[in-house]
Amino acid sequence: MKIIVGLGNPGRKYEGTPHNAGFEVINEIARENGLKMKKSWRFPIESAQFSVEQQTVLLVKPQTFMNRSGDAIAPLLRKKGVAISDVLVLVDDVELPLGKLRLRASGSAGTHNGLKSLIERLGSKEFARLRMGVGPVPTDRELVAYVLAKYSPEAREQVREQVPRAVDAVRAWVCDGVEKTMNEFNR
Repeated sequence: MKIIVGLGNPGRKYEGTPHNAGFEVINEIARENGLKMKKSWRFPIESAQFSVEQQTVLLVKPQTFMNRSGDAIAPLLRKKGVAISDVLVLVDDVELPLGKLRLRASGSAGTHNGLKSLIERLGSKEFARLRMGVGPVPTDRELVAYVLAKYSPEAREQVREQVPRAVDAVRAWVCDGVEKTMNEFNR
């Protein structure tokens, strides 16, 4: 089983914001596969399961808010018995230009509180992450205000182009693994 975790904040208030880039990609994968994300009664997540080339894939959106993402994902991985190498986290990154994708096999959290929570609760930073560029933060804006504000119409157009490429990168990661996918998408 492969688990794809999209980071974001639950609720309509946060839809269409840079911090919900992970949720947007999960929603698009679910839509393309005719899936409905369902709330779990056991974990604070929404999820849907499907298969890609005989590989079971679980899509997950933590419902704990960004800063506590690890509280939802760590118990899920323990229950499912999934190796950390079979997890891909989809996350926004203000250090990358809007529209840019960067896949990594592991790494630090940097300034991202969702990744910090995951690393802390999982006890490891050895999980793959697809960083989706949402930056740069305008010089006249604070980081938190920027990532929680709706995209401008111009930025929204760039996001519409980024999401399908991110979906393709997720599919490649599931089918071809991290190294081949990094070579294809990290340009």
